Amino acid sequence: MDIRKTPGSVTRHSVNREDMALINRLAKTELTPEQVYTFAVRLCDNEVDRDWERFDEAGLEALSALFVGKSGIFDHHWSAQEQTARLYRTEVCRESGTTAAGDGIRYLKGYAYMLRSEKNRDLIEEIEAGIKKEVSVGCSVAGRVCSVCGADRCSHQGGSRYGGKLCYFTLTGPTDAYEWSFVAVPAQRRAGVIKSFAGAPALKRLVQEHPECRAQLEALEEEARMGRSYMRGLRRELVRLAGLTDEGLDLKLLAKTAEKLDEEELLALSGAYRRRMDEKYPPSPQLRPRPQPVQDEEDGAFLV
Repeated sequence: MDIRKTPGSVTRHSVNREDMALINRLAKTELTPEQVYTFAVRLCDNEVDRDWERFDEAGLEALSALFVGKSGIFDHHWSAQEQTARLYRTEVCRESGTTAAGDGIRYLKGYAYMLRSEKNRDLIEEIEAGIKKEVSVGCSVAGRVCSVCGADRCSHQGGSRYGGKLCYFTLTGPTDAYEWSFVAVPAQRRAGVIKSFAGAPALKRLVQEHPECRAQLEALEEEARMGRSYMRGLRRELVRLAGLTDEGLDLKLLAKTAEKLDEEELLALSGAYRRRMDEKYPPSPQLRPRPQPVQDEEDGAFLV
C-alpha cells in the first residue's frame, strides 16, 4: 500500500560538528559548514488527519529509520532534476496534549541539508521567509486498521461515528520511505512552521520532551511579552517628549535609534526631554484664586 501523507513543515537549523559528520556520510566529497544550508522538517505525526488516517508511535519509529538519506523534492514529482535536499538525521519527538485517538502526540522530525548554490538561492530565501514550509511524505505501509472494527478492509467510513465512536484508520507496518516533498496544501491540521532551534524555541523542544515544564515556559513567555510591551511604551514616550520639545527633530530617525537603547538609556533620555519641556512650557495651576472685587461701603448694605 503506497501512502502519501502531508503533515509537515520546515524550520531553519544551525549546523554543528555532529551534523557535518552525518552529512558527510551521505556526501561523495567532504563538505564544510559554509557549503551547506540545513533545516528541520516535521515529516508526519500520529494525529488523525483530514483523510481520517494516522500513524501510530510504532509506525513513526519505523519511518524514522527509513527516511534517513531520502531526498526532498516538489509535489511528489519523482525526477532527478527535482531533487533539492536530503535528510541526514531523524528523530521521533513528543508534544503535550493528546490526539483524537487518545494517544500522546508524537511526530517525526527530519534534519535536511542542501548545497548553498546559485540554483538553491531562491529556495533558501523562500524557506527563510516562510513561503516554502509545508511538506508531504511518500511511503509504503503493510496495511491499515479501522478504529471501529479493527479490520484492514471494511465498510466503515472515515470521519463517521458508529455507536459514538469516531472512525479513522491507523497505518501500520511501514515498509519503505520513498521521498518527502514540498507541497502547497498539507493534509494534517498541525502542519506549520517549526520555529528556529535558537533561543526560546529550544525551550519549546525541551517542553516537548518534558511536558511538566510547560507551565514554567508559559510564565516566562508571558513575562517576556509584558517586558516587550513595557519597552515599546518607553520608546513611544521618548519620541512623544522629543516631538514636544524640538519641532525640528526627525522623529522617525529618533524612533529607529530608540530601538537600540536599553531601559536605563531610554529613561535617562526621556527624563532630559521632560525637563526641557517643563522649562519650555512651565506648568501653571488649573485653579487660580479669583480676585475679590472692590466694593463701595455705600453699597455694602444691599449685599445679601
